[in-house]
Amino acid sequence: MPYAAITYRVRPGHEDEIAELFAGFRRVDTPEFKDASGRAAGKLLGTAVFVKDDVLVRVIHYEGDFGAIAGHMAAQPGVHAIEEKLAPFLAEPRDTSTADGFAAYFRDATMRRVAELSVDTHPGGRTTA
Repeated sequence: MPYAAITYRVRPGHEDEIAELFAGFRRVDTPEFKDASGRAAGKLLGTAVFVKDDVLVRVIHYEGDFGAIAGHMAAQPGVHAIEEKLAPFLAEPRDTSTADGFAAYFRDATMRRVAELSVDTHPGGRTTA
């Protein structure tokens, strides 16, 4: 099951304030997401957020069509709330208030995956304890 990472450039020195914002993050209404035509497209398995100096990274663990995640996230009230609270800490302003604006930022801020390893891809195969 793949991972993706989204980066945000933030103003350094605000790690504690940013951590506080994400501590109260309102989760998505459902982990299942659909494509543009309304068909099931996948499931969000988990997320993690990391911050250091001027970089914030959101890691997304998912299954299915990654391209459909932006539309799902853009429709979530909790995502818009965190985006609004995060705005003062961003190094570069951006408009994520519309679904198109959110999708554009999501697409442009996605990091290039260079490796993804799991127990499923380990040469020794899966082991049980």
